[in-house]
This record gives sequence, C-alpha cells and structure tokens, in this order.
Amino acid sequence: MQRLAGKVAIVTGASAGIGRATAKLFASEGARVVVGARRKDQLETLVAEIKSAGGEAIALAGDVRSEPYAKDLVALAANTYGRLDIAFNNAGTLGELGASTSVSETGWTDTIAINLTGSFLGAKHQIAEMVKHGAGSVIFTSTFVGYSFAFPNVAAYAASKSGLIGLTQALAAEFGPQGIRVNAILPGAVDTDMYREMNDTDESQAFITNLHALKRVASAEELARSVLYLASDDAAFVTGTASLVDGGASITRT
Repeated sequence: MQRLAGKVAIVTGASAGIGRATAKLFASEGARVVVGARRKDQLETLVAEIKSAGGEAIALAGDVRSEPYAKDLVALAANTYGRLDIAFNNAGTLGELGASTSVSETGWTDTIAINLTGSFLGAKHQIAEMVKHGAGSVIFTSTFVGYSFAFPNVAAYAASKSGLIGLTQALAAEFGPQGIRVNAILPGAVDTDMYREMNDTDESQAFITNLHALKRVASAEELARSVLYLASDDAAFVTGTASLVDGGASITRT
C-alpha cells in the first residue's frame, strides 16, 4: 500500500539532494507533488523523471525568500490538485562561511532569509491551506550543527537552522488543535552537492565521516525516508519534534 496515496505535497529545494530524493519518494508513495527551487531546468528534469515512473508532479521555479512565491506554490497545489496535505520546507544554503568577526551583514541576512525566513513564509501559507481540511504535516530541514554539535565558522548557518527548531515548536503548539503537525529533521552529513562544497578534500571528508558513530555519511535517499515517515500517517501522533537523523554524530566526538 502506498503510504501517501491521495495526498498532495509541496517540496522546496527540490532540484537536488534531499529535496529531490524526497520528491521522488513522495511520488512513488502515491502523492501528487509540487516541486519548487530556483533552477527551472533541473525541476523540469525531475518532473519528467517522476512522470516516467508513473507519478504525478508539477514544478514552479522561484526564490523562497519571496512571499508571493510561497503563496504561488500553495495556490498551484490547491488549484491543480484540490488540496494540500504535506509540505517539506527543505530549501537552504550554507551561506557565507568564515570567522564570525568577518562575516558580512549581507552574508548573514541572506542566510537567515533563505534558511529561516523562507521556511516561515512557506509554512505561513501552507498551514493556512491545510487548516481548511483539518489536517496536515509540515516538515523543516534543520541540522545537527548548532543543536547537538558545534562547528566553527558557520555562525549564520547554525543560527538559521537552530531557529527552525524554535519555529517548529511554536507552530506545532499553535496549530496542533487544528490538526496540523509540524516537525523538523536534523541531518548529520549527507552526500549532496552542499556537503561536497563544504568538504572538498579527502582529509575533510574523512574527518566528517569519522564524526558519525556509523562511520559514514548518509545518502539523500536515507534522509528522504525519514521525511516520508513524518509526512505519513505512521507519525500521526508526532509533532513538535527535532528528529536527529545524524548517524550518531550527536553521541560521539571520535
């Protein structure tokens, strides 16, 4: 049985990595998926792959920092498929890295705008649609960085992603009485373009791998399965959680 049969989902940051893997998994589990990201060509390729596998999907390119874009994604889901049940607010950026005393104001504000404000704007309009039907699942992509593990030189990234945990809890408390569940995943290292950008040497990758109790990094597909759980009725009594999916990085430093 398909776990998301009859559901309609939005996935942002869907052009690559965890978002792309999750969109494909949602579709394979029966969801009709609206995919969003800035890269239109990659979204179109994703939609074609989903359709060729027998799924349903539609794309809208745009910038999550734009509130009109957040509204347009929800309108596209409602107008095309009649409702919205699931939203995976996954779009994010590493932002400007380096010593905190040297990070530019623009580097700080851009990172917060994409990772935190963009997720809030998405949820704001997604939840407004979900409450019409008395149920829904909203999921954010946070990180173990700044929660259970500290790295230097990533202040804006850590602050923005930690902010998502507070947002998760606030929205879960506010909209739980209306049947809306809100959760966050906190990945460890995942083998994505962003990971390889941050760890571009064998030495760096070996160091990061060794931080995890499992002594490896995750695949995007493994993270997608955790998102699927939170999106599905299997997690019907799960809300307000910051779910570590970090391969044990939170319990080891060796």
